[in-house]
Amino acid sequence: MKTIALFGGSFDPPHIAHITIVEKLLKLNYIDKVVVMPTYLNPFKSRSYASADLRIKWLKDIFIDYKNIEVSSYEVDLNKKVSSIETVKYLLKKYTKVYLVIGADNLITLHKWDRYHKLKNLVEFIIVTRDKIDIDSNYQQIHIDIDISSTQLRKKIDTKKLLPNSSVEINKFYKEIQMKERLERITKVLDDNKAENIELFDLRDKNYFVDYAIIASSLGIKHTMALLNYLKTDLKPAEVFNHVEESGDWVVVDLGDILIHIMTPEYRAKYDLEKFLGELTNGKDGDSL
Repeated sequence: MKTIALFGGSFDPPHIAHITIVEKLLKLNYIDKVVVMPTYLNPFKSRSYASADLRIKWLKDIFIDYKNIEVSSYEVDLNKKVSSIETVKYLLKKYTKVYLVIGADNLITLHKWDRYHKLKNLVEFIIVTRDKIDIDSNYQQIHIDIDISSTQLRKKIDTKKLLPNSSVEINKFYKEIQMKERLERITKVLDDNKAENIELFDLRDKNYFVDYAIIASSLGIKHTMALLNYLKTDLKPAEVFNHVEESGDWVVVDLGDILIHIMTPEYRAKYDLEKFLGELTNGKDGDSL
């Protein structure tokens, strides 16, 4: 492995946007490996909320099943603030090329980074989009559409999840956030395109083959197929369409852990699928969205 992407940061705590960035980096054909490196202390900050050891533990737990990912403790082991150029020089002893991953919000202060003029000759930058900030087309870019930050997350997260032995709960928490965002994205596509009576059923631990089911009514046969096309256009490539079954009156989309049913009102009334799914969820109707 000769070419790496260095993704550094406080990760205080790590969150779903960090995971998404790593996953997108792994898909770049010119990157052999991603090195995730938590800072001992951000050079521009005076403190961190979680200890360095805890942040490393979280990251290792989150990325335990990923290939070509290294969670490095290099900066933490130095027990001091470390500038990017020091880390890059260290990595270049082992690797041929380093891509340095930074958020678009850092561009405005990039010239203030320690020995920036030397740093820019040692690396190529990969810029992660953020807050609709304009990015020079000369930069490599990664586009993400997740509006979350560690600061926001610290305001929302249960403080118990910041305990040293709660890394499993942290990982579970992020997966729940990711699922919530997926469900919201799907229902928004349907709602924006005039689907009606959208219902969501939580089928986790219900001995069913998916975790969630979504039912929506179309305005008719043509609209049923149009909604399918909107889903394919707006959800890909983030969602993998494992299987699609379609007829004039209905469409079923299998996303692996989410099943989407789109039906004409007549077909929906005839088969009353929500009654069956409602019985699975302890006899309660699905949550209307």
